[in-house]
Parts: sequence; C-alpha cells; structure tokens
Amino acid sequence: MHILMKKFGQGDSHVLAGALSGRKVHAELVELTAREPGEPQPVFLDFDGVDVATASFLRESILNFRDTVRSRRSNYYPVIANASELVADELNVLLAPRRDVLMLCSLDKNEKPSKARLLGDLDPKQHVTFELVKKRGETTAAELHAHHGDGAVQNAWNNRLAALAGLGLIVELSQGRTKRYRPLLNGVA
Repeated sequence: MHILMKKFGQGDSHVLAGALSGRKVHAELVELTAREPGEPQPVFLDFDGVDVATASFLRESILNFRDTVRSRRSNYYPVIANASELVADELNVLLAPRRDVLMLCSLDKNEKPSKARLLGDLDPKQHVTFELVKKRGETTAAELHAHHGDGAVQNAWNNRLAALAGLGLIVELSQGRTKRYRPLLNGVA
C-alpha cells in the first residue's frame, strides 16, 4: 500500500503540522488500513513533496499509526518513504528519547523501495538479532539459538524477534506453532 502524505497538508501547503492535524491523519490512516491483507506487506507513508512535518504531527500521526497497526498484529508494516532531511530530523527528535526505531527508504515511481535504512537507536541485542535476520533471510528463534548462541536462552531470541516485529522492522510469519521471521525490506543499512 502506498499513501502520499502531502495530500494531508492544508490547501497547497507542503507542511504537515500540529498535534490535532496529526490525530486526524492517524484516524484516516487507521481507516485506510482497516481491511487486512492476506499476506504481510509494507505500507509506504510517502513524504515526497512534504517540505516540513513537525514533531507534534509526526508523533500523533506516524508513530501512533505504527503503534496501532503493530499492536493489532496487523499484516501492515509502516515504512517512511522519501522523507526529506528535515522530516527525518524531526522524526529522530521523537525517536531518540524513546530509544525507538523506524524503517525509512526511497521509493521510485514504480513503488520499488531502495536505500532502506533504520532511523533511531536499536537496543544492542536487538541490533544483533536484526542483522542476523537480514543475513539469514528467514529464520526462527530456535535456529538463531542453535547457530548463534550468545549465551541467551531460546526464549530471549523469541523476545528479541517479537520486539523487532512489534517495531515493524521484520515480518512475522506463523507456520503452525512456529513463527518465522524475515526482513521487511532487503538492503537495509
């Protein structure tokens, strides 16, 4: 799914500002994603053409939307696309104190993502787990425990993987009682 964020600006403005406006956009984003897809898929929140987005707008719209869809264990995984440096800086202002992370990328006209990267600061153990999922392509907690033992019990691997899926950084796939995990986007730096 691809959502062009500049359509939420007031009039011809390329500025997204204010907590109240952010709450309204959050409600619209939730409504747009109310119908669940059968398979996991990214929701590209495309900031192309947005000059400025304030921290209050981003907190109330983007971060709350990510938290809403991930808390309902949705098949939607929000990704910030084509964010300018100013928008990324505002997002980072929000993420840093929370030790939170978002996935960012560039998105071309064919909706093909590139230059995927994380914005924010992952916990060191989660960062190692994220890198292992990227390296393996798809994995389970049992496989990570067996092949990359860092002294952690399998339940610790489960918790790390679940936390990364909760942040929307990796995709969780259920196969019976087993949960498999794969990267949301390839090429994440």
